[in-house]
Amino acid sequence: MKNENTTPSQKVAIVTGASSGIGLGMAQTLLEKGYRVVANSRNITKSGSLTSSENVVLIDGDIADKAVATRVVNAAVQNFGQLDLLVNNAGIFIPKPFTEYTPDDFNRVLSTNLAGFFYVTQSAIAQMRAQKSGLVVNITTTLADQPIAGVSAALANLTKGGLQSATKALAMEYAAEGIRVNAIAPGVVNTPMHASENHEFLKGLHPIHRLAEISEIVDALLYLIAAPFVTGQTLYIDGGAHAGKW
Repeated sequence: MKNENTTPSQKVAIVTGASSGIGLGMAQTLLEKGYRVVANSRNITKSGSLTSSENVVLIDGDIADKAVATRVVNAAVQNFGQLDLLVNNAGIFIPKPFTEYTPDDFNRVLSTNLAGFFYVTQSAIAQMRAQKSGLVVNITTTLADQPIAGVSAALANLTKGGLQSATKALAMEYAAEGIRVNAIAPGVVNTPMHASENHEFLKGLHPIHRLAEISEIVDALLYLIAAPFVTGQTLYIDGGAHAGKW
């Protein structure tokens, strides 16, 4: 049932991978900005990071599953009446030498990083076309354009590089229908997934010798929301890592 307290001026967003890190920061900030949010991760209701309310719908499940992706988009429309923003944040990163990747590694990364983008974006864009407006933001990685010796991440390049290409293709395909598609490519972000003992090494991967903060990635999202003439772009929030050799 549509939430009758929703007003036409209230924007509605979907954030995948929203139980921690960048996704959680984005979901929380969007709520602070007056958005209604559908938040997804495999176990978001058990994580305790967000609480269901009149402004928040939590959907458990693997976003790589087409049925879950459809349920997420349907939840936005059924509860809030529209969909203005999709943030494709869910993703996994397995750093290994290329020859050591296993079939399980390959399937896990492609499932989350590609299928997890594909099905929910298909469903979201179908809704946005009916509305004649919408914004899709894909979270990729600066490694897609700037591989680093000593950081073995071929599966990240394979998948996230594909997202950056698809960002441009979808931006062109749907520009005339009022739908924008952009990407954010972070460097290494200060989240719990990076152990503190590795921080000094990770800082050295950026010309600006520090880690990015979650708030800086969120700021890039807020810029894209507020930039109606920007589409088909990738914003690099990586301390200059993409710019060249250092």
